[in-house]
Amino acid sequence: MTASSRPRRATLPDVAALAGVSTAAAGRALGGYGSVSEDVRRRVTEAARQLNYRANRLAASVRTGRTDTIGVVCADIESPFFARALRGISDVAHENGFSTLVTNSDEDLASEREAVQLLLHKQVDGIICAPADVKQVEHLAQAQSGGTPVVLFDRVSDRLEADAVIVDGMKAAYQAVRRLLDLGHRRVAIVTELRQPREQDWARFLTPEAEVSLGELSPSEARLLGYLRAHWDAGVPVRRELVRRTGTYAAEAAYQQTKRVLALKNPPTAIFTVDNLMTVGAYRAIRDLGVAVPDRLSVVAFDDLDWTVLVSPALSVIAQPVYEMGAEAARRLIRRLRDPEPAPPATLFMDVTLVERESVAPISS
Repeated sequence: MTASSRPRRATLPDVAALAGVSTAAAGRALGGYGSVSEDVRRRVTEAARQLNYRANRLAASVRTGRTDTIGVVCADIESPFFARALRGISDVAHENGFSTLVTNSDEDLASEREAVQLLLHKQVDGIICAPADVKQVEHLAQAQSGGTPVVLFDRVSDRLEADAVIVDGMKAAYQAVRRLLDLGHRRVAIVTELRQPREQDWARFLTPEAEVSLGELSPSEARLLGYLRAHWDAGVPVRRELVRRTGTYAAEAAYQQTKRVLALKNPPTAIFTVDNLMTVGAYRAIRDLGVAVPDRLSVVAFDDLDWTVLVSPALSVIAQPVYEMGAEAARRLIRRLRDPEPAPPATLFMDVTLVERESVAPISS
């Protein structure tokens, strides 16, 4: 079919003519605003169906000030964690008549800022964001000040008054590592994507009395702090050589760091990975080196991915309610959009579960 013979898209005047009403009446009937009789609404709806008419959402947004679209800034669209969360967001959005527009930041602040500007340009009604840096959220504050509400997902920031849906990563990591310590392990490694901290950062982390807010920590930092506090409370020294930082969010980097820590003269007897990509890399290294789990090495991973029950032995994990976290973030944003007098912003902490399978054993075994 040539461009000249392509069927013309039906317009609102076409619908009005077929229904035998004015263009204004057809617009009111399809847009759900103003007053029209049920007979007119029925005729217009049927005419729109016959003509396969698609409403001009841009024109409707000019009239209503809404696009019925939620923007999402995803930290890593390839991550199974965020894919599952996005399903929760989109399901709730669909149930409430909203579409979703998804962008990806790759955990990069500059990319995140560009994504937020894109979403604002597309005139989304609200934004759900997993911020790359909880200390640098000025662009999100600007979005809010311009009338676009923001809900934080998987992170919370002390520098932004916004709803947030998270788990307490520090508490969850503490639970996992304390379990390993209680089983007699005294050399527990951690694999995290944290960049190399400065000495003053180490001093801050390595002070048991320090009061640290989750609102100033990334998820990886919170989980590292949980690892450290589990050691402090158990009276077990923290060995710096067992804290393996990849410096990047990549499974290959976790693979290399795990190989290095297992090659130590005095290797760990247990290992804790802080998220799904770190787990993938660490598990591959353990397998390639032929390290017996749990006979020589106990393993606990953060996130209950499908594959963790398919390997042998099945991995013990910290399970997050990922779908429900995404769904609740969408509910909170929609509630804020629809409530003329919304409640003050609040942070919802969702519970995690330590699922013990076959990859953990007492040190004596």
